[in-house]
Amino acid sequence: MKGVILAGGSGTRLHPLTRITNKHLLPIYDRPMVTYAIEALVTAEVRELMVVTGGTHAGEFLRLLGNGHEWGIDRLSYAYQERAGGIAEALGLAERFAGGEPIVVMLADNVFERSIRHAVENFHTQGKGARILLAREESPEHLRHLGVPELERDRVVKIHEKPEEPPSEFAVTGIYFYDPSVFEIIHGLEPSGRGELEITDVNNWFIDERTMQYDIVEGFWGDAGESIDVYYAVNDFVRQNGANKP
Repeated sequence: MKGVILAGGSGTRLHPLTRITNKHLLPIYDRPMVTYAIEALVTAEVRELMVVTGGTHAGEFLRLLGNGHEWGIDRLSYAYQERAGGIAEALGLAERFAGGEPIVVMLADNVFERSIRHAVENFHTQGKGARILLAREESPEHLRHLGVPELERDRVVKIHEKPEEPPSEFAVTGIYFYDPSVFEIIHGLEPSGRGELEITDVNNWFIDERTMQYDIVEGFWGDAGESIDVYYAVNDFVRQNGANKP
């Protein structure tokens, strides 16, 4: 399995901090945000990675990460997204890197308290289709700003993006597992109303095919790029509790 870390986007929700750098290079406690995503994958034995980024600060990732060996990466590749065309479009840039192998995709602003190794192992066992990680979120108001799964017993039947009436108490986190067919799906997507290729459309395709499974995150999960307030909340949590713990 190969790993793809998505570190693009304009980061407008973290202005003015992101006027001077990519949001994924901002610090979380004592090191750059993107390194937590790298650590999450490397400690789950995913050591062949691609970082997809864009904008005027893309070169700073090369300066920070180099060949990746310092961070436990066996082989590190880079891809450049020329415009903010959505998560699915950014993932499409990794098609040649994936080389027909299954992939795990991680948004570089997502931080987890606990290791994702169990989810990696579960997807290996699953063998095909897709897998997502869900986090329990008790606030309906917060769920209205997130992707929320509709569940029937142990099956996801649909993912609703920013629903007025959340159909469950779970949020879809920024880690996705896919078999190689994901790139064919991306090629067939139409842009959404905001002109982007949406990862929710990809996930709902696998759901319609009944090949989507899920795990529930243990411990804390935070999207540090969601807002300034959440960014500082993630900082505070990691400072006190750490991240990616076994």
